[in-house]
Amino acid sequence: MSLTAVDRRPRPSSDVVGPGVGAPPDRLRWVGFGGVLLLAVAAWVGVVARSGVAATVSLAAGVAGVGVVVLVWALLGRVVLAGGPRPTARWLTGTLALWSAPLLVAPPLFSRDVFSYLAQGEVAARGLDPNVVGPATGLGAASDVVERVGGYWRDTPSPYGPLFGAVERLVARVSGGDPVVGVLAHRLVEVLGLLLIVWAAPRLAAAAGASERVALWLGVLNPLVLWHLVAGVHNDSLMLGLMLAGTAVALDALRKDVEWWPFLCGVVLIALGAQVKLPALVALAVVGTALARRRGGSVVDFLLAGFGMVAAFAAVSVAVSLSTGLGFGWIGALGTSGLVDSWMAPTNWFGFLTGGIGSLVGADITRTMIGVGKVLGSALAVGGIAVVLHRQWRGRFDAVTSLGMMTGVVVVLGPVVQPWYLLWALVPLAASGLPVRALSKLAGLVVVFAVLVPPLAGDFSGRVGQLVTGYAIGIALVGAVFPLLRATSAERPKSLV
Repeated sequence: MSLTAVDRRPRPSSDVVGPGVGAPPDRLRWVGFGGVLLLAVAAWVGVVARSGVAATVSLAAGVAGVGVVVLVWALLGRVVLAGGPRPTARWLTGTLALWSAPLLVAPPLFSRDVFSYLAQGEVAARGLDPNVVGPATGLGAASDVVERVGGYWRDTPSPYGPLFGAVERLVARVSGGDPVVGVLAHRLVEVLGLLLIVWAAPRLAAAAGASERVALWLGVLNPLVLWHLVAGVHNDSLMLGLMLAGTAVALDALRKDVEWWPFLCGVVLIALGAQVKLPALVALAVVGTALARRRGGSVVDFLLAGFGMVAAFAAVSVAVSLSTGLGFGWIGALGTSGLVDSWMAPTNWFGFLTGGIGSLVGADITRTMIGVGKVLGSALAVGGIAVVLHRQWRGRFDAVTSLGMMTGVVVVLGPVVQPWYLLWALVPLAASGLPVRALSKLAGLVVVFAVLVPPLAGDFSGRVGQLVTGYAIGIALVGAVFPLLRATSAERPKSLV
């Protein structure tokens, strides 16, 4: 199947159980659970032991746990992509629940961003605008809440929308400043977002005529979801859940005659996702274009649908901003996250490269060139989104593929790239019916991004030796069990159709 063809041929039901292929996935499931459990235990040891041999051992155990889960997930993909009747969609969602369980009670992993959420919520709870006032300014630099926040974010206002600001404020009031209760409350919010993703992924696959099992394995069960949405407590889970659920509802309303109330509900859900993080807006462009095609596909239809999406977003933005009492400060804070010079962002590589060359002749041009790269990236992103929308409008891309492609453009050409940003594009692309070769490449990206960040959140800049030793031991442990894991894998992938 090519990216330029919309294949809506029905797939076999994913709940049909076939003989003789259940045992390997079941063994993989429990080995993966062991890896997650090892990671969770290592995280708690790391909280207690911040230095010395115990800290190195906890890091090594965490790396080993990460490696085991990544390998198990990749080997499970061989079974899913082989096209057999097992594992079922129910088995995959059950495995997600099993693997998530130890991480629900683990301390924050891979990132300390949740402590920024707690600080921003405390600022909002004191009646200040978190999109204008940073934690150190609003709470005082000596505050216990501020001390847990990463160095950069202590003086930086929140870059998030008013819906998430209201969530942060509610958590601050409920937790009463207790960081454990606050982390658990935010984790509950992100789990609710994950449930929306689990609900939406098979429905998006049905809309694209794709395999729901592939959508669940690649888009939902993958290590990035476990590491960064469950363990890392990132608000991308809530954004994605609202965006994808809204897209699924809206597309379902367009299947036959346009069902306006369900369609509008889907649009509102997407707009609410954009009130968490703005990139969810691209889904409005997708469902607007789908509506234009359903209404006839003329230029007038396209323009009217586009105007309707803009009006819907504006109405939801005003309603949320006023009802939460947080106002419109979030508009001026939209570029806050872009102030970080992310080394993963391709748009920053231009600045790093030219700045390095300039330093050889005494020219300090790195910041200027990074700014130029970001401007070029923004221009290319607008052009890329326009191309994808045009292809969707002309019927060369289906709506789900279009969503995955556009969010991919936003990630690759954006000013900041984090490992969990890959999920913005990965979930819809996993549900879009790509050929096995493309799915395998996406899985390879997941594997790479899943091991980029040390599992135990913290700054290792002054502990390079500990980091190297912990990774060496962890990799050695994974290498020792790899032959056993490989023996549980099934046949090589065949066509999905």
